[in-house]
Amino acid sequence: MITAGIDMGAKNVKVVILEDNKILSKGMILGGFDQKASAEKVFNETLQKAGLSRNNIEHVVATGAGKDVAPCANGEISMMGADALGGAFLFPSARTVIDVGAEEGRAVKCDEEGKMLDFVINERCAAGAGTFVEAMSRALEVKLEEMGPLALKAQKAVPMNAQCTIFAESEVVSLIHAKTPKADISRAIHDAIADRIASMTRRLGVQRDVVLVGGVAKNAGFIESLKRALGVDLLVPDEPDFVGALGAALAPMRKNGEK
Repeated sequence: MITAGIDMGAKNVKVVILEDNKILSKGMILGGFDQKASAEKVFNETLQKAGLSRNNIEHVVATGAGKDVAPCANGEISMMGADALGGAFLFPSARTVIDVGAEEGRAVKCDEEGKMLDFVINERCAAGAGTFVEAMSRALEVKLEEMGPLALKAQKAVPMNAQCTIFAESEVVSLIHAKTPKADISRAIHDAIADRIASMTRRLGVQRDVVLVGGVAKNAGFIESLKRALGVDLLVPDEPDFVGALGAALAPMRKNGEK
């Protein structure tokens, strides 16, 4: 059976095409102003890479914030359900899957089959998601992709108490004026996000193994901060931002109670 999963994320659209649990192709594009058109484009490109047409796909399952406008979708799954399926598929030992994306953080508890048992979602605040790092990188005048490696060079922990992006930016400016090294500030930024995500996950219950997915899982500085905050090791897939789309593509083959 050939299936496709489309993750209509807040920032990017991701597509994964599977045949009998084997990934045939995948693609990603910036959602932009017209997310539906972007999804159509990346879906067609991903089909082309696999040497397939839409008629070859038996099921197209959508997930993510914009799943209602996903092209050709004949099913949908919650983002939490997709995280559970995708995380457990990649790491069968997974019992907790944490997903930190551009605008939201969430954690899912699952069983050995990837069935979602419980979940928690961070309040809709950029201070607990990837856009927080983007905003702080501008305040720090550091390229976004350099923020994580910079945090790993920190010599000491600097507390950052702000729970709001606007106030945190002001706090970063104050730290700069105080001649605080940029590496220490970068770690403080990542620690602030990690503390927020760790607090959310503890409400769910931290059960090992813990898998970290989502776009922010590509940030080495955040990974280290979250490890410290949770006090556990983290399993991180090679392409963590595709796990939601992978879970959606798996959904037709996994009876987990989702629509």
